[in-house]
This record gives sequence, C-alpha cells and structure tokens, in this order.
Amino acid sequence: MVDVAAANREAATIDRADVAQIPAMAAALANAFFDDPAFNWVLRNDSGRMPVLRNAFELFLRRVWIEHEETYTTASAAGVAAWEPPGQWKTSLGLQVRLLPSILSAFKRHTPRALRALTVLEGDHPSEPKHPPHYYLPAIGVDPQWQGRGLGTALLAPVLARCDREQVPAFLEASSPRNRALYERHGFKVLEEFTLGRASPPLWRMWREPQGAVAPAAGAEA
Repeated sequence: MVDVAAANREAATIDRADVAQIPAMAAALANAFFDDPAFNWVLRNDSGRMPVLRNAFELFLRRVWIEHEETYTTASAAGVAAWEPPGQWKTSLGLQVRLLPSILSAFKRHTPRALRALTVLEGDHPSEPKHPPHYYLPAIGVDPQWQGRGLGTALLAPVLARCDREQVPAFLEASSPRNRALYERHGFKVLEEFTLGRASPPLWRMWREPQGAVAPAAGAEA
C-alpha cells in the first residue's frame, strides 16, 4: 500500500489517456474489479477471471472508450476513469456486430452472461425525453495498492468539474455499496436498484445534477 504523499504526487499527474497506456490501464481496472460483485456474477466466480477481466477491459478501452477522448489516468496508470460524452453512450448496431468476435474471444464461456449484462445496462440507461443528455461513466477503478488514498476522487474531478461549468448532468452504475457511498459523496443520487439477472447482486443507477447552478441575473426573464 502506497502512502498518502505518493498518492498525492500520482494524482497530480492525472490527464487524458493515450493509446500507449491501454495495456497498463486494462491491468489496473482488472485488479480493481477482481473482487467486484457484479463482475464475479458475470464470470461465475471463476478463479481464472483475471485474464478475462484484463482482456475485456483492454477491448473496451481500445475499441470504445479511448475514442471518446474522455478517459483519464495517471502517469503510472494507478487508476482509470473512462467517460462517454453526452449523446455518445449508446452502442450502434454496427459497432455491436464488429465487437462480437472480440467479446467472444475475451469472455469465452462467460459470453452469454456478459452480453446479458451489457444489454441490461444499455437497455435501461436513462434517455430522453425523461432525462437530458449527460456524461456517462461506464468504468472507474483504482489499483488496490493505491486505494483509500483519494485517487478515485481525483479521477472523477476533471469531468465533474466540467459538468458543473457546463451545467450538464452525469450518470453511472454503482456495483458495490462501497462505490455507491463514494459517488454519493460527490453528488450522485440513486435512481433505482437493479440486477443483471437471476441471483445477481444489486447494482444502483445513479444520477448527478450539475452543482452550483447560476442564478438568473437581476431583471432577466425567468
């Protein structure tokens, strides 16, 4: 476990990720989600799930998230926050078809549950007209040796600050009570509890309204 001073130095290096960092980021996310309840349900608590997680995260980083240019990491890829900008969270049919062979290769015998999970997540994603366009956080994780030192908060900060400047909401799914508590500290509120399927642990859809809305100027029309 690293100390707070080292974590603060690492947090100071947070920036947009580039393609060269993808393998290291995939490893960090795999380590972060190794004991995650939802991923353990998808992977049936398979003791060999580490390479599956690493391959899956590398797939989504390389083929989906990095292209949005809203994935953030540190100099040594101690943690990762992968965001999708407003209006870009939905996977097109064409991309789904192109990704399927790679999903089969990454998840292998776990592919049916992985596809079910992806269908549930996307199928019930808040959408217009009930919910406005928003930033979506499909994945955030910190390598266990860096956890508990504020890196998760630091990784959230760039896009949440932009949400507040631009007055745009944010959305995510929390897959554990610990993660849910972290997001609640940053202004997210639970929309609903849900499951990925039979015997799945609970997850929570969470929504954050932009903070610090600017009041109308005196004399301006309401």
